[in-house]
Amino acid sequence: MEDPRIRQDGLGWVSRAIFGDARLWLDVGPDHAAPPPGHRIVTRYAVVPSVARAKFLLPLASRRVGAASTLAYNALRPPRVRANRLAVGLLAGLGATRLARMPVLTVAAPAAADPAELLLTAHLARIEGRPLHAAIGIRPPDPHHKPTLQLFDDRGGPWAYAKVGWNGATRAMVRAEADALRELPRDGGDLPDVPRLLRELTWGDLAVTLVEPMPAGVRRLPRPDRPEVAAMLAVARRGGPPAAPRPLAGSPFLAELTARAERAGGPVVAALAALADRDGPTTLEFGHWHGDWVPWNLGSHRGRLYAWDWENSGTGRPVGFDLAHQGFQSALSLRGRPAAEATREMTAVLARHGAAFGLDPARRRLVADAYLIELWLRTAELAAGGGGWSDKLHPALLHLLADRLGLPRG
Repeated sequence: MEDPRIRQDGLGWVSRAIFGDARLWLDVGPDHAAPPPGHRIVTRYAVVPSVARAKFLLPLASRRVGAASTLAYNALRPPRVRANRLAVGLLAGLGATRLARMPVLTVAAPAAADPAELLLTAHLARIEGRPLHAAIGIRPPDPHHKPTLQLFDDRGGPWAYAKVGWNGATRAMVRAEADALRELPRDGGDLPDVPRLLRELTWGDLAVTLVEPMPAGVRRLPRPDRPEVAAMLAVARRGGPPAAPRPLAGSPFLAELTARAERAGGPVVAALAALADRDGPTTLEFGHWHGDWVPWNLGSHRGRLYAWDWENSGTGRPVGFDLAHQGFQSALSLRGRPAAEATREMTAVLARHGAAFGLDPARRRLVADAYLIELWLRTAELAAGGGGWSDKLHPALLHLLADRLGLPRG
């Protein structure tokens, strides 16, 4: 029996972020324990599959809610994960999670306290005017990660996703997604379907964005490695015609990168200067980008592309940045490649599909190097905002940029 908030693993950081009020009593163990005198239990979760390997907090409000929290959107998950979720969902629907001997996280509050002042889910339920129950994913501790609460009503119907910013870096990301969802056009064509922003709020030191749930029938893409070129271009152009190309030199994009590089300092300033010297006269089309266009943020629903997680989106980027990002991040995150190999895979993806974006070899090289600088600056800004450094990208990106731009390694 222990308070999970003292742990240094994924269960620990999620518990601190979501159940951080010191007045709450938490206990995790083989079965739910009796709270101390003067307290009452306000919520309970099964820790799936175990405390040491926690992946998911399954709400035990009812059989219906428990089953829904594991079975919803299962078609988006890889086959092995899907099978495991199905098994847990069946146990939850039968009220038999104890048969799996999963530990239980018990949360209790002082009997006289208002749960809506202590629990984020209770606060959201009061705002929305209905009981809500949260299924909470658990990831390894990382200052870049944000807790995401999948909210269900009493009938087990999905109500919303709550994305929670808990430090400087993640609060900025949560707010950026709210801004993006407010501004995105929704007029069909090749533009992907996107979730609606339901609400944006601050609760204590947490920034919270409520986003509508995905359609129940959303599925994994049949060919996740194939770039959705038409949709990328529609996002870049906001469903309109191409923008007139303009030189990198004098562009708002270069001015923004320069300001960000000067704030970050270090070798990235020299890398950007070398890029500007080499490619300043080169013309590019600039537009919007999703900012995290990868297979795990995309699905298919009724024959249309569905895209979520817009927290890194922005404007004034070279058209083709989302293509570069998919190539690099799919290699880095899905296939576990080091940054140098991910860069080679990115350049191969740009070579195969870049013509659709108006990218000849010189422009492909420019987009690749500018993307690596953008990615480095994002990494540095997350670190400065309390996000810590990514071991996969620091200092590897700086070494890659030095090699590609003919600079000495610092």
